[in-house]
Amino acid sequence: MTTTAQLTVVGAINLDLSAHVSRAPRPGETVADGSLARQPGGKGANQAVAAARLGAAVRLIGAVGDDDDGAAMITSLEDAGVEISGVQRAPEPTGTALIVVDAAGENSIVVCPGANGHIDVAEITVDPHTAVLAQLEVPAAVVEYVVARTDGFFALNASPAAALSAALRDRVDLFIVNETEYAALPDLRDARLTAVTLGAQGAVLFRNGEEIARASAPARAVVNTVGAGDSFAAALTLGLICGDDPLVALRRACAVGAAAVADHRSQPALGVLSDYPADA
Repeated sequence: MTTTAQLTVVGAINLDLSAHVSRAPRPGETVADGSLARQPGGKGANQAVAAARLGAAVRLIGAVGDDDDGAAMITSLEDAGVEISGVQRAPEPTGTALIVVDAAGENSIVVCPGANGHIDVAEITVDPHTAVLAQLEVPAAVVEYVVARTDGFFALNASPAAALSAALRDRVDLFIVNETEYAALPDLRDARLTAVTLGAQGAVLFRNGEEIARASAPARAVVNTVGAGDSFAAALTLGLICGDDPLVALRRACAVGAAAVADHRSQPALGVLSDYPADA
């Protein structure tokens, strides 16, 4: 990126407890070969850190608990270069995600929202002209509060899939979803811009229901898919707010997502966005 993009991220901050196993257990089964990792996560934190590492100036709006895990998450965000003045301390435990990752890098996740569900909108301050990237791991009222107070580019990673209010349908410039979420959200069929991720097959971009761009994902050895979608979302949003052609932005986002699956962390190491290939 030739200039520093400014981005506000609104979303969840979690402690990820990840069990890496040869295969995920079936219902009622115990798998005893797990290796446990504790690391920072949450879709909001993951996307904020990815955007910062890709070269943007990022401010995060969210909440952690007034506990040791919350302090650790804040330190991690600051170390990644994320501005944390919008991160509140809530009277609930820091959010936690329980993640099982198998040998193929596929995952299943249970999220315990904790503090993420207790963001006080009265304490939110936001630049009215900032670009925003948000998700649905925090209460919709929080996202709608920011929507109503900003007029810059607004991207929404509609995950987990949930009914979208008229305020969101009318205001969001870019929706980002995976195939399952796209199928669950028929309102997106005529949205002004929707990116649908296709896993190893890359992603497709629709404008008002018409495909305008498609990009493949570079082949990578899959270690962990947890942070891939968040890295993709950050990269695509930054590319578009910096004025990249939609196909170029989509190709770079797919390359960033592919780099993320090769990293064991929910917040993978990433280079500057412009260093990722813009060709097919």
